[in-house]
Amino acid sequence: MAVRAAIWALLGALFAGGASAAGPAAPDTTTAGDSIPVATDVRVGGDEAQTRFVMDVSRKIELRAFTLSDPYRVVVDVPQVNFQLPPRAGESGRGLVKTFRFGLMMPGRSRLVLDLAKPARIDKAFVVDAAAGAPARLVLELAPIDRDSFLRKVVADTKQAAAEQPPRSEPHADTADTRPLVVLDPGHGGIDNGTKGPDGEMEKNIVLDFAQRLRDRIEKIGKYRVMLTRTDDTFIPLAERVHMARSAGAALFVSIHADSLPKKEGDAQGATVYTLSDTATDSEAARLAEQENRADVIAGVDLKDEPDDVAGILLDLAQRETRTYSQQFAHRLVGDMKGATRMYKSPLKSAGFKVLRAPDVPSVLVELGYVSNKTDLQSLLSDTWRDRTAAAIAQAVDGYFTTHVATRPN
Repeated sequence: MAVRAAIWALLGALFAGGASAAGPAAPDTTTAGDSIPVATDVRVGGDEAQTRFVMDVSRKIELRAFTLSDPYRVVVDVPQVNFQLPPRAGESGRGLVKTFRFGLMMPGRSRLVLDLAKPARIDKAFVVDAAAGAPARLVLELAPIDRDSFLRKVVADTKQAAAEQPPRSEPHADTADTRPLVVLDPGHGGIDNGTKGPDGEMEKNIVLDFAQRLRDRIEKIGKYRVMLTRTDDTFIPLAERVHMARSAGAALFVSIHADSLPKKEGDAQGATVYTLSDTATDSEAARLAEQENRADVIAGVDLKDEPDDVAGILLDLAQRETRTYSQQFAHRLVGDMKGATRMYKSPLKSAGFKVLRAPDVPSVLVELGYVSNKTDLQSLLSDTWRDRTAAAIAQAVDGYFTTHVATRPN
């Protein structure tokens, strides 16, 4: 018992920090009376000797630009912006910029992430006022740099970010309410759209709507508390999602997603339930885990705080019992979902999903279906299907707790 207690104490310290932001937030210059600035156009010019990125904005805003490595990225934090850019903006670049993306990070704060073709320095980063009929413009000028110099700059940016990062507010749990807490985790959000349907249907919106319906279904049972990791279009780093569940005292964690396959990889249909494993069930499970684990890279999050070897050993020791409970819930979930929706040909799988790594919270990841499949997408957008499938998952949650009351180790 003493060894077990020591393991949990060390793990508590390891996970207490959660996920730090990749960089300092730009000052929010928007007041209650101001309208949110609108980005209307964007362009990339130049070559690998010098590249200029320009975005038209309805009014002048503040910005903070910094770099991240592995992969090479330039990140620009700005106050909240309404991005009304041309279709397919960011899918291709020029010069030092391979691709770029943009979106909300949290209320009051937006972010642009530029994927670089090679290490580059930020020569200039500024916003010019509107003048002579031209809109305000956000401008980045990039020049090539060697890897060592790039990494030194990343270290400097990270130290500054840590010094300026505001303290994080912890999730509040009702300690007077002893009912088990179920944490629902709608995947992606904000700058990270997740997968996209043929007409622009975004995974982040589909899974948020579903999670809210599922929350209502579970709460109606009356025996459980429910918390969502996000309730709006906000990005949350993967480790932060795990931290939120553990800090709130979760007894069960359910991450909700919707998969997609490129046309060249064929068609697939049906829901799948995943548990954590260092060895993927098959190549498709490995592909999906790698895809989902890139969320932090997509949003421009610093990846330096990965668990070291000691943390990995402690996690393995602590997760053995937790994985057993996760697998038991996953089996029950597949059984109950079969009566509500089509399941994938092999619906129970495992892979190394970062979001399932809470050592003391039984966790599963549910892929509701494939947005790349016409029939699945119709279901994912159907109120009737969403309600029916949410009811099936709520039934599985209730059945799981009836058999196994998952409590946090003492």
